[in-house]
Amino acid sequence: MIKAFLDTCVLYPPILRDLLLGLADAGLYRPLWSESVAAEWLHMTARKGEAGAAEALRRMRARWPGAEVMGGEAGWLDLPDPGDRHVLAGAIEGKAALLITLNLRDFPRRSLAPHGLRAMSPDDFCMELWLAQRDAVEAEVARVWPGLTARPLRNALKKAELPRLGRALET
Repeated sequence: MIKAFLDTCVLYPPILRDLLLGLADAGLYRPLWSESVAAEWLHMTARKGEAGAAEALRRMRARWPGAEVMGGEAGWLDLPDPGDRHVLAGAIEGKAALLITLNLRDFPRRSLAPHGLRAMSPDDFCMELWLAQRDAVEAEVARVWPGLTARPLRNALKKAELPRLGRALET
């Protein structure tokens, strides 16, 4: 099963996190995150007023024991933003194949390739999963957005940073 490291930006907003973790729950991939990503997520959600983040993290830890990696030493890693080194370090430590992020420019191919990693947007990741396991992805989308179909579903997915998946599921 493929391992995908989740960047902080895909854990918030909650709706995107819910879909990504639901897809992991369906057995489509193994999620990974690091202690530093979890801390960054909790700090960000506290500033934005999301009360359920700590409980969501507890559920994630219980559901996927061992998915939260230490992160290792990050100072030697070469990224455009040194503040993102901890994310790459966590992905390397967890032996992830993919790094799921909305900030693709912060993780250039030349920096990830030597570690056997590839950065993907959540939309591209979900599309790959949908092409491989259409029924499982559609069932999970229906769970997260119950009763939505056609244009309203497409709009909801677009708002959740999943425009390509929304277009695919609209028809």
